[in-house]
Amino acid sequence: MELPAETVDDLTKRLRRAEGQLRGVQQMLEDGRDCREIAQQLAAATKALQRTGFVLITAGLTWCLSDPERSAAEGYEVEDVQKMFLSLS
Repeated sequence: MELPAETVDDLTKRLRRAEGQLRGVQQMLEDGRDCREIAQQLAAATKALQRTGFVLITAGLTWCLSDPERSAAEGYEVEDVQKMFLSLS
């Protein structure tokens, strides 16, 4: 599957942001911060990862639909990408 360079850049930025959020959660635990604050940050990190996955799968679906023969030849049937999308929900 070929992803546009701008999509890869966007995904990378999203993952780095989520990585920073998770490091922040680790620090909050070490600092003994309030459970509610930690849970809120975990929820934000989880949402960031989910959105990253949705962007990835959306780009994959777009690629599959733009050239279904090539995507099928490379092992990316539209149905398979749809299953990946559903696995994120």
